[in-house]
Amino acid sequence: AMEGGLSVASRIREGDCAVLKRDDVFKAVSVLRRRKIIFEKQWFYLDNAIGHVYGTTFEVTGGGNLQPKQEAEETNKETKEAGTDNRNIVDDGKSQKLTHDDIKALKDKGIKGQEIVQQLIENSTTFRDKTEFAQDKYIKKKKKKYEALITIVKPSTRILSTMYYAREPGKINHLRYDTLGQMLTLGNIHAGNKMIVMETCAGLVLGAVMERMGGYGSIIQMYSGGGPVRAATSCFGFPKVFFDNLHEFPLSKVDSLLSGTFSTETLPSEPEDNALAEEASNGLTDEKQTSLQETEEESTTEAAMEINQTEEQETMDINAEDVEHKENKEKENKENVREKQRKQWERRKKLLETAALLREKNADGLIVASKFHPTPLLLALLEFVAPSRPFVVYCQYKEPLLECYTKLRERGGVINLKLSETWLRNYQVLPDRSHPKLTMSGGGGYLLSGITVVLDKGKSDSSNLEALKMEEPSSKRRKVQDLHC
Repeated sequence: AMEGGLSVASRIREGDCAVLKRDDVFKAVSVLRRRKIIFEKQWFYLDNAIGHVYGTTFEVTGGGNLQPKQEAEETNKETKEAGTDNRNIVDDGKSQKLTHDDIKALKDKGIKGQEIVQQLIENSTTFRDKTEFAQDKYIKKKKKKYEALITIVKPSTRILSTMYYAREPGKINHLRYDTLGQMLTLGNIHAGNKMIVMETCAGLVLGAVMERMGGYGSIIQMYSGGGPVRAATSCFGFPKVFFDNLHEFPLSKVDSLLSGTFSTETLPSEPEDNALAEEASNGLTDEKQTSLQETEEESTTEAAMEINQTEEQETMDINAEDVEHKENKEKENKENVREKQRKQWERRKKLLETAALLREKNADGLIVASKFHPTPLLLALLEFVAPSRPFVVYCQYKEPLLECYTKLRERGGVINLKLSETWLRNYQVLPDRSHPKLTMSGGGGYLLSGITVVLDKGKSDSSNLEALKMEEPSSKRRKVQDLHC
């Protein structure tokens, strides 16, 4: 009855972005029919998952089909025999009577993982002598190996940042999930904000900001190169409306915008480049961009060659078909050019709109998490932020942020500057055996945060510091003189 009352949004639908989970391992996939998925040495199809609720745990059965797992009844604890300690157990590899071939035979018969685990327990000579904890550990280990259970969950910032940090930390500049959480809090991100985001974390930070803002407010993403990378952003599966107020602006144009010499004329004017940049902004990777460029160039040269051939044939032997073919080709070429011009014009229009938004210099916050040195970035981008607004800069290393901190203090216009690092340790919480996990993250990077204030151009912070230094000795001298009296 409860399931029936759930909204459509919480059900798995075809075309959705979903995340597969097995223990602490995650993988983002698109839900498509008849598409083989390989995850954690298991292969299966997601067809049967469509229509089920997110969070359902499935078992992989024969032929790679997913079946929702029935809740197994709790194994009767009271009949379980357990030893007092593990001192008499010797790991000589002879305690298990079932051989590798026996287990393979069981699998081939189609016997479920649960039953295989049960057989392994029954055929283990040392199982009864193990302590209760050791028995639980044994069962857990065997279940992981023989029971192919997969949970399908809805993507969220927490899940995707955990996934990226575990699988491809290099792509997100080793930004750990707790550090990302700190960024969202320190940046005071909420619905209705006007945010500037500069990141080279595959679009993960952008996605986190978009999720927090819930589709209300506007975001200007600064990017370097051909276009912004949004591979991780697409994993969130946001509705179309979330992208209506998402703008992008090239870093290369920031200086000209600040000096007042900005114009869209300096954009690459070749239609190819523009069409590519347009496509790149839809989240294509660099490799795909180059291949696109090649194919586009090839197609235009092919067209030119074909037209030349038809012209040669005409001189030799005027044929009505050839003339028609030539006309069609020319028409196609004209249409292609027109289409490219339209895309180019649209891109310019969008760029001008974004420039106008930035010129207002009233952004509600700034988030920077990139592979570039933070100092020049921050000094330029802070110009667009309104006073009394937070900014957060992430860097994998401490030194660039120290330099950034010093430069900002000299420049003034900021208060409450803090350089911080979060410390993360996971704990196992179980009755009678709660303890910190043995593995611990070495470092999740550093954050520099602060609040903007109106910058008094006449007096910078450094001159104030000089004045303080001058005063200090005289006041100390006075105290010394008083003592002599």
